[in-house]
Amino acid sequence: MRAPDPRFAGFVVPELIRRNATVRALIRDPANAEKARRLGASEVVTGNLRNPQSLGNAVEGVDGVFHIGPAFAPDETAMGVAMVEAAGRAGVRKFVFSSVIQPTNTRLKNHTSKVPVEDALYSTNMEYTILHPANFMQNIAAAWPSIVRDGVFSEPFPKTAKLARVDYRDVAEVAAIALTEARLSYATLEPCADGMHSREEIVSMMSEELGRSISAGEPTFGEWAANTRLPYDDRQLQLLAKVHEHYAKYGLGGNSLTLRCALGREPRSLRSFIRELALQTAQVA
Repeated sequence: MRAPDPRFAGFVVPELIRRNATVRALIRDPANAEKARRLGASEVVTGNLRNPQSLGNAVEGVDGVFHIGPAFAPDETAMGVAMVEAAGRAGVRKFVFSSVIQPTNTRLKNHTSKVPVEDALYSTNMEYTILHPANFMQNIAAAWPSIVRDGVFSEPFPKTAKLARVDYRDVAEVAAIALTEARLSYATLEPCADGMHSREEIVSMMSEELGRSISAGEPTFGEWAANTRLPYDDRQLQLLAKVHEHYAKYGLGGNSLTLRCALGREPRSLRSFIRELALQTAQVA
């Protein structure tokens, strides 16, 4: 079973299907049922992380749960703990929690909000696996249409800041391994691709793959937020601004060793991710 962020939980479903698992999808909006089935879910249940009774019905009879919380939600912690408790009561055997890199970074509230969820897992009898993924490469994919249109890749921190990133498809594969095999039980892993890259390095890759110049923009957070039109309220935007302030001062460190070991292969690289986006652009053109 998966819950509740469809943007990233959706990557886990095909990986589970490849391993002959039967997937029950937990959705909040019944309108998303058909999308869940297209991804491969054979069962779809409607529930709400703010409604413990609905969670009990959702996890009844399942062997494992994959959980990723809604980003920057004010009650993200309570929702995550509710899912852990519901799974524990139902006798679920395995639980995979997609947390965040550096959850003990107390300067970032959206990071520390994951800690109580992890703590709740330690006081269950479930075989848990906790994932601390780096910045998602899929954030670049979301910006790709504007990058191609305007020739600029913008993020609201210095273009020289180096960040660890990861292709969430690799995280999803690790999650599926953890849910269907024993070798990652009780592991806490930090999925990161190889290397830390600045935006200057990233636009160089983009320029080479697209065959034309892409520049690195340095907008203010307000300018960037207005252009990206994120579905966040003022409180959520303030939390995100703190994250980018942290990137501006310290970057984001990460190491690819655990992801390489968990996958048994090299992680997808940032270069290959950008090449894939560029090839899609060429095919459309």
